[in-house]
Amino acid sequence: MWSGPRNLSTAMMYAFGNRADCAVWDEPFYAPYLLASGADHPMKAEIIAAHETDPELVAQRVLGPIPGGKPHFYMKHMPHQMIPGVPLDWASHCVNVHLIRHPARVIASYGAKTTHMVLDDIGFWQQAALYDALGGVVIDSADIRADPEGMLRKLCAAIDLDFDPAMLHWPAGPRAEDGIWASHWYGAVHQSTGFAGAEGDLPVLAGEAAALCAQALPFYEKLAAVRLT
Repeated sequence: MWSGPRNLSTAMMYAFGNRADCAVWDEPFYAPYLLASGADHPMKAEIIAAHETDPELVAQRVLGPIPGGKPHFYMKHMPHQMIPGVPLDWASHCVNVHLIRHPARVIASYGAKTTHMVLDDIGFWQQAALYDALGGVVIDSADIRADPEGMLRKLCAAIDLDFDPAMLHWPAGPRAEDGIWASHWYGAVHQSTGFAGAEGDLPVLAGEAAALCAQALPFYEKLAAVRLT
């Protein structure tokens, strides 16, 4: 599952993780990305200390035995973490799904957690490039929130996976699979027990945020045009 930040990605990980037949992995390339890029993220030192930083070892684990001997392995990946030097060949052996969200919503949400962002930070152009390289299924977080069961049934059908009603609800609180960064980013989803309802109007952005949205919008629109409906 490829997704930029602030994009229902953790809720989707919890939905798949609530299936008895599915192991999950939370952003396996985050620590390698932070170490190699030098990006200044919250909890950077803690993330690097707690998680594997060698991208080659991570890639080997991606294609290795599925934890718990389960038949399916759900991996939450961020497109902007796949910088030069991080292997991508493993992805051709996977079913690739691209979770998208309107950039105005991403920027408004991300801006509440960080003081500065640029186009490279929010993953839109990288996700479009990954779609071009890998293909796959595109699904919009707004569609999921408006009709969770309907859209998850369509997604499961598109990836040849039986739908499981357990995907619609999960226990409140953190999960064992959370990355160490959960304490900074996952507050809202830890309070949830399912998908929130439909979102309202798009947030109104101004200044640098509006300019950033204009940069990201063509990449979002390209993928939105081929999303599941």
